[in-house]
Amino acid sequence: MKEIAILTDSTSDLSEELLKKYEIIRFPLHIHLGEKEYSDGIDILPQDIYDWSEQTKETPKTSAISLDTAMKYLKKGLEEAKEVICFCISESMSSCYSIMQMAVQEMEVENKVHVIDSANLSTGIGLLIIETAEMIKEGKATAEILEKIEEMKPKVRSSFVVDTLTYLHRGGRCSGAAALAGNTLKIHPSIHVEGGKMHPGKKYRGKMEKVILNYVEDMEEGLKRAKKDHLFITHSGCSEELLQKVREVVEEKASFSNLYITRAGGVISSHCGPGTLGVLYVEE
Repeated sequence: MKEIAILTDSTSDLSEELLKKYEIIRFPLHIHLGEKEYSDGIDILPQDIYDWSEQTKETPKTSAISLDTAMKYLKKGLEEAKEVICFCISESMSSCYSIMQMAVQEMEVENKVHVIDSANLSTGIGLLIIETAEMIKEGKATAEILEKIEEMKPKVRSSFVVDTLTYLHRGGRCSGAAALAGNTLKIHPSIHVEGGKMHPGKKYRGKMEKVILNYVEDMEEGLKRAKKDHLFITHSGCSEELLQKVREVVEEKASFSNLYITRAGGVISSHCGPGTLGVLYVEE
């Protein structure tokens, strides 16, 4: 039996390869397309969501897992290890964290399970998970790991730039007037995560490829201050050619031991829409 198992919800957007490499248990949040419910990363793809939304002009809805499902996954973690560290999307964005806490109390395993509010989303959570997995492999004690993760959380830099404001509008995250004006004028806002919440950043104009490359160029100072072990380029449907260009710009600014390109899952894609791209890393 392992000493510590790691659980994460599906919004961490880690690839199957990374989940396997670090032996991470992923549990799905849910996506609702009208009356139908799907499990993120299991029985629906982001493109299915986009197709449905464009056809119906309706908003994909998302929801956390049930208490029973939370308990099922915690039990699975405790069957594999003596203790469990569970990462959840920011508490301000989902009830996943509170449901997991309720499951821990219901099972009376407070001394064995540690639920973390990541105060982040997507591979911003993934960065915390990889750090945790590497500390576990080094044999560090749970208390030391948890302390390190709390110190690391405010240093995670998560941002992204969106192609269309339509999905943010449909999800209630910007007004109809702002979405219409933004799409008409080809305005593409950057959004960053701070204190567990999303905040608007610089607004870019023009064609999306140019916007994305300008967004990455603007990150030069931040990339220089970044820890050079892991960096994610996470997107919701960009071309391979554009992703390679983004990689090249990042590598011109700083050298990273591990640079991952990952596709956002269904929940994140439901809110940001197609063509979104973000660069996520940890500052020293």
